[in-house]
Order: sequence, then structure tokens, then C-alpha cells
Amino acid sequence: MSRRTVHASQTAANPIYDNPWAYDLACAFRNVRAEVDALLGWWPGPGAPGSVLELAAGPAEHAREFARRGVAATALDLSPAMCAYAAERAAAEGVPLEVVRADMTDFSLGRRFDLVVTMLDSTAHLMTLEAFVAHLERVAGHLTEDGRYVLEMSHPADRLTDEPSTGNAWSVERDGVRADVRWGAPGDRLDPITQVVLEHVTITVTRPDRTEVIQGVVPYRFWTATELDAAVRLAGSLEIDAQYGDFTGIGPADPGAWRLITVLRPATRRTGRGPS
Repeated sequence: MSRRTVHASQTAANPIYDNPWAYDLACAFRNVRAEVDALLGWWPGPGAPGSVLELAAGPAEHAREFARRGVAATALDLSPAMCAYAAERAAAEGVPLEVVRADMTDFSLGRRFDLVVTMLDSTAHLMTLEAFVAHLERVAGHLTEDGRYVLEMSHPADRLTDEPSTGNAWSVERDGVRADVRWGAPGDRLDPITQVVLEHVTITVTRPDRTEVIQGVVPYRFWTATELDAAVRLAGSLEIDAQYGDFTGIGPADPGAWRLITVLRPATRRTGRGPS
């Protein structure tokens, strides 16, 4: 089973993101409960945060899990299909969830949150440094004074070494339905100038009575750890509080690290725009 996927719906219409149920199934290998446990553990306040905002949320698995635990949760995504699916799932599960359709680089919700999260390498859909900085500025403008922003990215080893920490093919099964996923084809190559790769994605959904094949091309922008640091410095409104290599809390340089998870806090001298 692979542990690698891209989550955000920050692109134009795409068959992968226009089929949220299949996409949700493809991502079902994630242990969302354990990941939310870690996110809560990294929040510095006493008790649980009172509010959480999940950006580029897709099916909003993490936002829904927060809501199940009594945290006021908001999910934001650009895809109408993903937004509708997240709202439907929350309603079916009986959990309160606010769903907002907006771009992760340009949103204004008029309030601040204790915790903001962007999961599953969704920043891979930010194609330029300017977009990344705009995203960070918007996040800073929506964080409470003692809030935290947790940003999960793929581990740089996946692109910079001959031994990637994750694979690109996996299978999952839920409620008698199986998904065989291939995220990236052998011919997909990272452009060395733009650091963008067009990844060919295939999700084969097998039900007892039929099989459906969903295919699409997902633009993916690879960000290095030093580029992340540069974007944070350029934004000026956040600063790095901690970094981890997975949700158990190991360091990013640990041999077992397979993610780059960064916890950011408001900078001492805050410059982010407020949520007007």
C-alpha cells in the first residue's frame, strides 16, 4: 500500500476531483483518527482548540473528524463537487460542518481559527512562489494569536533521491468496493525548471456488479524544504514552530520519515492581512 497522494482540488475541472466518492475511497488507507490525534497534540493551548479550518479539504475527512470530537469545523475547497460531497457526508454522519467554496490563496471568512490545517500535500497545487506566499498570508490572517497552522507535504526524498519514501500504486477496499490506484505513470517526469510534473492518475473502482475506470492528469508542483522556508520568510506573518517526519512525531531527517509536516505559529511581529 502506498502512503502517497495529493489531496487538494485547487485545479480546474478534473475527472479525479469531479468523482469525490472514488477519490475518498482511494484515500481510505489514511488513519484519519490517529492523524487528528497528532494534530490536537501539536496544538499548544489547554484542552482542544475551539475551532479548526481545513484548507483544500477535498472530502474533508479531517474536518469531519474534528467535528465528531466537538470542535467547530470549517472545510474550504475550490471544487464544487468536493464541497457538495463533504457537506453530504457530514450531514449523513450527523456532524456539524461549514463548507466554503474558495481558493486557498484568496479567501476571507471574517473570523480567526485556533487551528488551520492543510493535509495530504495540497500545497502541490500552488504552482508559484507568489501563490505560496499569498496562501501563507491568508492563513496568517485567519489564525488566532496563539493559533497554529499545520501543513503536511510530501517528503523531499520522494523527488530528490533514488529511494522515495512512498510508492505510487496501492489498493484499498471499503464496504465491499475496491479501488486500485496508480498515481503517476512511468513516463511522468518532473520539469527541472518549473518543478512541475503532470501526473497521470488512474482509479479503478470495482463493485460486485461493475467496474469503473477514472483517469485524469494532475499538475503537481514539488516544493523543497528550503523553498518552504523561503515562502514563510517572504510572507513574514508566520514562523516555523516545529517539523516532523510523520504523524508519530519523528524528525524529518529520521530514516523512517515519509512526510514533511510543518507546524507554524504567528510571527512575533504579525504582518498578515486580517480576515476582512
